[in-house]
Amino acid sequence: MDQGKALAALSALANETRLELVRALIARGAEGLSAGDIARRLEISASRLSFHLAALEQAGLITSRRASRHVFYAADAGGIGGVISYLLNDCCKGHPEISACCLHSGGAIRPEP
Repeated sequence: MDQGKALAALSALANETRLELVRALIARGAEGLSAGDIARRLEISASRLSFHLAALEQAGLITSRRASRHVFYAADAGGIGGVISYLLNDCCKGHPEISACCLHSGGAIRPEP
């Protein structure tokens, strides 16, 4: 991932609504959620949701697919993983203490002893 794409993704995530949207989509996996379901869950209007979805899709963090009259959105694991990888490997150069903070165990993120 190049710096421009990483900056676009980080910028898109630097918003409370968009971060909540990504959380909701990650929890749903590849199935994703319809735009209507997302709007209800986040309690936002369709026009406001459309704005946030566009920002995340342009940043490569979510994907969309049409099924009949509905549009479903899902987290793009490759895009999200790419941003995390860029931060850990390019920006932080694989720094062991920073990498250790990303280990996940028992529902909490903790540094490795």
